[in-house]
This record gives sequence, C-alpha cells and structure tokens, in this order.
Amino acid sequence: MTITRRTIMLGAAAGALATPFIRVRPAMAAEFSYKVANNQPLDHPSNVRLAEAQKAILEATGGRFDLQIFPSNQLGADTDVLGQLRSGGVEFFQLSPIILSTLVPNASINGVGFAFPDYDTVWKAMDGELGAYERGQIEGAGLVVMEKIWDNGFRQITSSTKPITAPADLEGFKIRVPVSPLWTSLFTAFGSAPASINFAEVYTALQTGIVDGQENPLAIMKVAKLWEVQKYCSMTNHMWDGFWMLGNRRAWNALPEDVQAAVADNFNAAALKQREDIAAMNATLKTDLETQGFVFNDADPKAFEDKLREAGFYAEWKKTYGDEAWAILEAAIGRQLA
Repeated sequence: MTITRRTIMLGAAAGALATPFIRVRPAMAAEFSYKVANNQPLDHPSNVRLAEAQKAILEATGGRFDLQIFPSNQLGADTDVLGQLRSGGVEFFQLSPIILSTLVPNASINGVGFAFPDYDTVWKAMDGELGAYERGQIEGAGLVVMEKIWDNGFRQITSSTKPITAPADLEGFKIRVPVSPLWTSLFTAFGSAPASINFAEVYTALQTGIVDGQENPLAIMKVAKLWEVQKYCSMTNHMWDGFWMLGNRRAWNALPEDVQAAVADNFNAAALKQREDIAAMNATLKTDLETQGFVFNDADPKAFEDKLREAGFYAEWKKTYGDEAWAILEAAIGRQLA
C-alpha cells in the first residue's frame, strides 16, 4: 500500500529486534520497537533527517513507537537487507528503486539512462504518475511504500585512470555498478566492463584496483571520501536515482492507525526536507570536491544518449518494461527515448 495519511490500514505482527546504532530511548519501554536500515553514511542528509523523524515520531506517539536507525549497511548489503525486510527481520528499509528491481523489475524505470534533464522534471514525475506507477508495482510485490521518494541524486562517473569525456572513453573501462540489471545493461551498451559490487565494498574495490571507476551522486562521493581512491570526476548526469522508504507489510499492519499516521507523516516530511538538503549540498559539492583533489570535466549528454540509442539500449528496455510503463515514463519526461 502507498502510505499517506489517507491510506492507513490495520493488521498484525511485527519484526525482530537488534542492537541499534542510532536510538532515542523513550522514558518508558515502547510498545513498538522497529528498525530502519539504509546504505548511507551517518552524516548523509538522509540519516540526519531520519534522526529528526525518529524523535518526532517518538514524541507524536507519546513514546509508544521507538525507531532504531542502522546506517552504512550495518545490517548487511542492500540485497541482504531486502531479504530481511521481506522476512520481517527489519521493519523499514531505504532502498534505490533500481536495486529494488531485483525483486520488483519495473520499479527501476526512473533509472533509464539520460531520461531526466533536470530536477524539475524528476519531482514532477516522481511525485506524479511515474512515482505512483512505481509504488503500485512495489505494493504488488507485498511491500509497504511511503508516498515521497528521497533524493539520491544525478549520478556522475569517476575514474582513477582518465577523464570520461565521450562514450568512447568507456570502452573496456572497468566500472563498479550496483547490483541491478539496468546498470549492467547501461554500461555494457557503452562497451564497458561493469562489475556488480555492493556499496559497502566499493571503496576497497577502488583502492585495490578491482575496478578503475564507479558512478554515484556527488553527495555520496563526499560522505564516502571517494576522492581518496579516485582522481577524475565526469559530470555525465547519466541517471537520476532515489530511495523509496519501504516497509514490511506485517509489521506495518501491526501498528494502530494513529501510530501509522505519525510514522508515515514524519517519513514523508523528512523526505521533502532531505531533498532540500541535497539541493543545497549540490550548490557547493563540486567546489568542495575539487579542493579535495577531484579533477572535474563536463560531458555532452546527447553524445552518450545517441550511443545508447545506437546500441539498442532504449529499444531493449522498452520491451522489458512494457508499452504501458514506457508510455508513462515518456509522458513524465515530455519526450520520446525509443
């Protein structure tokens, strides 16, 4: 079910507990003690705003709902925690829809290469019909999903060997990608050698030369200190990605309606604040990362998009997602890709 104040439902059962990393203890034992996990470092805006939501929910529920936050893949790699979410070992999980596509294939449609030209287009789509379509797909897989998606950002390519200025620079390039068919397909179309590696292992993979580069939003590069193991950063903006706040349905249905409302309202409000934080960070991130040693270059997105079209990338994924989903995507971005 898509979670807003208007779509609260009742039910039964909650998940297991574990030692928290971030916890605001209620004055008395909470009636409900749930976990939320993500792969982002503690000082990323997602966890800063999540900690605020944690306190707000505790207050709004009179201490009845105790949320424990586990950042930085503390409970395991993304694919492992997704399994824990489904089984009830963790009650909430912030996850990229593109990684979620290992369970919900069409959830990744927002990640089609070079689909979004700017943030105005992103939020119109994800707060509109495209986001509603994805949430419907997620609900169909048996998960709860909050209404507002959190921002991860436009993704850029870094390298330890050379700047990426044109599609030809990606030929034979060993690049880390998240565990998702869409990412692998994108860089295979460029003639790269993509390696699917969970984020918890990225720094080491770059440091040891298992891969020559990676791609992520600048905010992730900053908090993960990737300049220590990379030199060049190419502003390709090749993909926009976010984080859906997912929930275990049995654990969600175990909450009384007023607690559900407090949790949903504060999660969605935190998502909107986190988007503003990322926007503010983006205004200074390039300069900040340059001072740390990154060498930046711009890239012409049209050249990369043309290469994907020539390689049959868009035609392949239109067939994979289906005509209905593809039509929703193209309507959301206001142009045809395939």
